[in-house]
Amino acid sequence: MDAAERTGAASRLERSSHTAFVEERTLYVWGGYQVVGGEDVMLPSDEMWLWDLDSGTWEWRPIAGEAPPQGFCGSHVNGKLYVFAGSDPVGYTDEMFSVDVTEQSYSWKKVIDTKGTTPSPRNKHSCWVHRGRLILFGGYGCKTVGEVRNASSSNFVVEEMSWTTVGNVLFRCWGWNNEVSVFDTPTATWSAPETLGPAPAPRGCHASAVLGNKGYISGGVEESELDMFCLDLETWTWTRFDVSPSRAPLGRSMFTMTPTSDHALFVFGGLGTDGETLNDAWQFDTRKREWNQMVNPHKDKPRVCHTACLGSDNDVVVFGGISNMCFLMDTVLILRAPSQDHCRDVFVFQTQPYSLFRLCEDLIGRNPERFGKHLNRLPSKVHKKINKRIAFFSETKGDLTA
Repeated sequence: MDAAERTGAASRLERSSHTAFVEERTLYVWGGYQVVGGEDVMLPSDEMWLWDLDSGTWEWRPIAGEAPPQGFCGSHVNGKLYVFAGSDPVGYTDEMFSVDVTEQSYSWKKVIDTKGTTPSPRNKHSCWVHRGRLILFGGYGCKTVGEVRNASSSNFVVEEMSWTTVGNVLFRCWGWNNEVSVFDTPTATWSAPETLGPAPAPRGCHASAVLGNKGYISGGVEESELDMFCLDLETWTWTRFDVSPSRAPLGRSMFTMTPTSDHALFVFGGLGTDGETLNDAWQFDTRKREWNQMVNPHKDKPRVCHTACLGSDNDVVVFGGISNMCFLMDTVLILRAPSQDHCRDVFVFQTQPYSLFRLCEDLIGRNPERFGKHLNRLPSKVHKKINKRIAFFSETKGDLTA
């Protein structure tokens, strides 16, 4: 990759509505879009970006094969990134693709010959990963008239009626759903469990997370306070957490929720129901069923449509997103502000005290000149790690490699 290519590639790091996951101290980033000339521009689907959590350096990797559309839901299972559904300028899809990131060369593969009934085309949905299964929830998409007639009004809210064809199927109804669909990756089988209890209202652009055998859903609806629901992934029973409105965060969508312990969920940013991009951080304790606002060292970095992954030492690693999405409201229209700043920075929330070894790594990384030739006496594995921390804290941490 020459200098010109590096410059062009670096500009593509600025993105929002992408997918990201952490595996073996590396942040993987794929997809998303930018705004160019006031128009949404989808980023290439045939590339992936890798960020080393220790050194802070980026690596660009090409992906061969037929690429999936954007507007997707991406999930990492056993070394593979699965992408289901989504949309592009042509329309919506109910197809699934996967790429094995453990291989030396990346290549998209369409998942075919699946068993069971595939969920209807959609985007803005979420996905839990549990015991090798992808468990989808919610989203916005299209259904046939027959599907809507057979569905409960509490499971699918029709927003508009217009014709479209996906494959050989003619769809008529568009709207939001609260369906739960399961894809078992070892057997490539779809199923739709019957759930019990008070289910969340149909929604999209919400946040989801898994703790143990339970999946959590929050936000994505026009409510003044942020709600929280839990689905037992063994009994398929929903529970709603009733929290005093005075202690709950502002309602929001397009935010992140990251599990940081066996009973804690970390919430950051999003688009508030007031139309503003948020910069607050909260923790929800699933045992006490209460919200606590967190000390936020990144108040100068409001974000929406970003990603937040669990990194090493229970750090929450935030990447990308939009720093100033704003909706202008009057009595007639709701308009998105034309100016949006897409971000390419990575920043970290510390959620627990660091180990002594991590503290020493960071101290040396910030002050290598204080240790001089003593660094050469370290064991090779430790020396390599220290060199990465030195790179992380240096001015070269934005370098690209290929």
